[in-house]
Amino acid sequence: MQFHIILVSPARPENIGAVARAMKTMGFSSLRIVNSEAHLLPQARWVAHGATDILDNSCTFSTLAQAIKDIDFVVASTARHRSDYHYYCTPPQLLTLLEEKKQWMNNVALVFGPENAGLSNEQLALTDLLTSVELAADYPSLNLAQSVMVYCYQLTSLVRSPATPFPSDHSQLRALRQRFHDLLIKLDVVNDKKLANWFVQRSSFLAQRDTAMLHRLLHDIEKKIQKNK
Repeated sequence: MQFHIILVSPARPENIGAVARAMKTMGFSSLRIVNSEAHLLPQARWVAHGATDILDNSCTFSTLAQAIKDIDFVVASTARHRSDYHYYCTPPQLLTLLEEKKQWMNNVALVFGPENAGLSNEQLALTDLLTSVELAADYPSLNLAQSVMVYCYQLTSLVRSPATPFPSDHSQLRALRQRFHDLLIKLDVVNDKKLANWFVQRSSFLAQRDTAMLHRLLHDIEKKIQKNK
């Protein structure tokens, strides 16, 4: 399983340099940067110290949508209590989840938002799963590099395990969501946003076998609807 760290609109070059250093320390190598050129400033290289190759090999994109176009599963790190989202996993829970998904997905991205505001709801909607670090402090905030280090440390065992690329089956999850959306349209309940959001968010937690079984169930429902027309 290949991991990609994606920074969306990072403002401070020192933070990007510190992220590169954290990645190098934990065995991560792929850095993608969205809507920012701060990594090109000398301050980023000063802080990276020994991890400048990650900066040199980083890929830049104009939008998050472009940055995740080839990614099988997208995880967004965010503070809790975003109005449209209710299901989060902690870093340890994320490790367990990805241990299963590495059997049927090749590329995973961890997305981190701008230092001052985090990811927007529109950007979060592009991702598959939300994760949040449980903190004891009253002011729940980690700086960018600290947050990246938490996740890199937690997931380093997956990065260090031998990579065995195979035809990715991520489309199975995307197709399941589309199939469910189409079913809501047929049942004339597509405006039930609560139900639609619940399915999209919870489906990210499904194992491959469960995803396949839901495809089978939806297929049977579709046949029944077609038969009764």
